[in-house]
Amino acid sequence: MTRTCEKSWGAHVRDGGVLYRLWAPAAKRVATVVFSGGERTVPMQPVGDGWYECFDAASRAGTRYLYEIDGKERVADPAARFAPEGPRAPCEVIDPSAFGTREASRVVRAFAEMVFYELHVGTFTADRTYAAAAEHLDELADLGVTAIELMPLAERPGTFNWGYDGVLLYAPAHSYGRPEDLHRFIDAAHERGLCVFLDVVYNHFGPQDNYIRSYAPQFFTRKHATPWGEAIDYSSPGNEPVRRFIVENAAYWICEYGFDGLRLDAAQAIYDEGPTHVLDELAAEVRRQAGRPVYLVLENDNNDAGLLRSSYDAQWNDDVHHCLHVLLTGEGDGYYQDYVDDPIRFLGRALTQGFAYQGEASPFRDGRMRGTPSSGLILTHFVNCLQNHDQIGNRALGERITTLAPAEAVRAATAVLLLAPSPPLLFMGEEWASSAPFLFFADFEPGLARLVREGRRNEFARFARFADPALREAIPDPAAPQTVSRSTLDWDERTRGVHAEWLALHRTLLQLRQREIVPRIAKATGERARYQVRGPRGLYATWQLDDGATLILETNLGARPQRDFAASAPGRNLYATHETFADGTAPPWSVRWSIA
Repeated sequence: MTRTCEKSWGAHVRDGGVLYRLWAPAAKRVATVVFSGGERTVPMQPVGDGWYECFDAASRAGTRYLYEIDGKERVADPAARFAPEGPRAPCEVIDPSAFGTREASRVVRAFAEMVFYELHVGTFTADRTYAAAAEHLDELADLGVTAIELMPLAERPGTFNWGYDGVLLYAPAHSYGRPEDLHRFIDAAHERGLCVFLDVVYNHFGPQDNYIRSYAPQFFTRKHATPWGEAIDYSSPGNEPVRRFIVENAAYWICEYGFDGLRLDAAQAIYDEGPTHVLDELAAEVRRQAGRPVYLVLENDNNDAGLLRSSYDAQWNDDVHHCLHVLLTGEGDGYYQDYVDDPIRFLGRALTQGFAYQGEASPFRDGRMRGTPSSGLILTHFVNCLQNHDQIGNRALGERITTLAPAEAVRAATAVLLLAPSPPLLFMGEEWASSAPFLFFADFEPGLARLVREGRRNEFARFARFADPALREAIPDPAAPQTVSRSTLDWDERTRGVHAEWLALHRTLLQLRQREIVPRIAKATGERARYQVRGPRGLYATWQLDDGATLILETNLGARPQRDFAASAPGRNLYATHETFADGTAPPWSVRWSIA
């Protein structure tokens, strides 16, 4: 069996040569420049509706090529399967039939089993490659992780980037290795029972080395805006090729590489005014082509529960993170202001009902209503975390929570996160309290790099701690290689001292989760869950599980003792941070889980 998908754009290996296709409605003349035994220019013929194509009998897998627009500008193929020297150099023809699939090694997991581990290939190891990342898959499986989530891989400018500035959305970043190396990574994960998800970005293209506007300006619209770049136009008449570019891209990662699911970045910034939203079309097409279970996870600041009742399996639940962060750090800047008034109540609602904001006014959003009711949803629709790339990396200094909060507070929050019914997500290195920050970095050309550096420092000027210009100058330069080096994990650290203790804690909790929680949560909903606030930082919450048992959480996420709890666990004890709640008083930063 081979890995192939239906694909309108790009280079297609055929019997006797290669078919090249490009949608270039603003171009008068298009050619393919082939670099094989010299340089040849092969004219492309217009075939209607802005499409151009040509068949070259001398091309084959491994051939390098570019497109030439109107006899002047040479550009990379936006749908190239590989760009071995980056988006400014010739692309490479890849034959997907050369990659055999090993479906027999894939473990089909229910979403209730998911324990996500988000990682950035470029800082996961010092070698910064797929091959080096694969060497640590055994450790992740042993930890209790069941799903790896890779930050975006699409080819982007320079040699280092978070991945959200992709410009060649079909080409895995060349700095991490070749396509076959990514195939091997995914196969190796499957052999260990690990699912693999990919973070994909369909709300904008990166600001550098994106040449689509020169031959297909219809791709973009000024009717909407995103914080990161021009919005993509999915709904104007004649823009079906734009929709197909994105829909087929999602199917491509699933079908040709064998990913088990996708995380759809910032879905609230994917604008479509047509009768069928492009994301709904994407969901249907991906599942049709895959012919196997595929999971789609949203990031959606709108907290639209309706999407989770239709085409999507889950959403990153930022509400849980924000509540925990406020409780542990006391910070109230930015979006944390929505939670500072009563973080423990918001946490109780998010853990038991899904979203904390289900239609209430958001102070951070100038009173705009946010969210829709979610209590009727299965709780596995919500992916919760204490840390992720955004919540660490969007801080000025990239601090992890273990740098910002007392160790006992983080331990308590970790115990809440990993044993609550909703699937948890860990950010790479979190399991051993890595000392490495995760900083923002992007390798842009000098002019853009300067603007990004200055813009980032100006952005933090509104925070009291960075009011002093000298302190803002200390914010790490995103374009500096040492910013990437500082963000890279030290794997030797996990076996030493307190780091080994953190690792043991995560392993213990995840083993307990797989044994006691996972078999009972496939149908658990917010309608069968309750919570009560006990004092300023105390929470009592219950969930009725699939087998009729009741899961019980008692926690004090504060630095002072809290009364109004039972002296002993109301059921069979599962896990407790403290031996006793003497006289019904929960010690500071305490957690007790039981099942009745």
